[in-house]
Amino acid sequence: MTTAPARILVVDDDVTVAEVLTRYLEREGFAVDTVGDGEAALVSAAASSPDLVVLDLMLPGIDGLEVCRRLRAAGTPHVPVVMLTARGDEGDRVAGLELGADDYVVKPFSPRELTARVKAVLRRAQGVMPDVTDGDGAGGGDPVLRGGEVEVDTAAHVVRVSGREVAVTVREFDLLAFLVRHPGQVFRREELFEHVWGWTFGDTATVTVHVRRLREKVEPDPSAPAHIVTVWGVGYRFEP
Repeated sequence: MTTAPARILVVDDDVTVAEVLTRYLEREGFAVDTVGDGEAALVSAAASSPDLVVLDLMLPGIDGLEVCRRLRAAGTPHVPVVMLTARGDEGDRVAGLELGADDYVVKPFSPRELTARVKAVLRRAQGVMPDVTDGDGAGGGDPVLRGGEVEVDTAAHVVRVSGREVAVTVREFDLLAFLVRHPGQVFRREELFEHVWGWTFGDTATVTVHVRRLREKVEPDPSAPAHIVTVWGVGYRFEP
């Protein structure tokens, strides 16, 4: 039985950029839909249920940040989003990550780099992440990672806090699973960026944003976290 190719929605009002990305992604076996503005992106996402969205933040009409917010608020909260941002738009990048984007690529970029990032995000969305799913507890063990009242079900790709299911993005799930899997162990942001995002370069502020978002979802008091603890001058550790 042949598996249908993953469907990618490319949202960019620059026709040349969209065409180049489409060629590269189709060459890698993806099915690609392309739209040029935010409203069309929301319509296409609702109609075709893409497996991933490549989203430019600078769009006519509804901008990329608002598109991301509406995707997360609508019936597609778990669809991975890779943002395209201008080099100087650090504030927009942070805002996009706060809204739940999974990764970003800074313009001008290499189409090969973006294709690699798309593949990495899709692998994580499909649960293919060695540091999270393999090792202790894998290979016939309990797929549910537990840390106090926090449960990470790696088989169902679900997070529960005190038995209540919590909505998280793909990258938030990966980060939480990795931390719960290594209780009491301190990781620098650079280490988390490499283990969870799969990259040895990039803006580690991405880690900080995702930690903050996770605390808002799993901590009784995000301002005084009991589980995802900051070790000042070092990094973060998970306390069960």
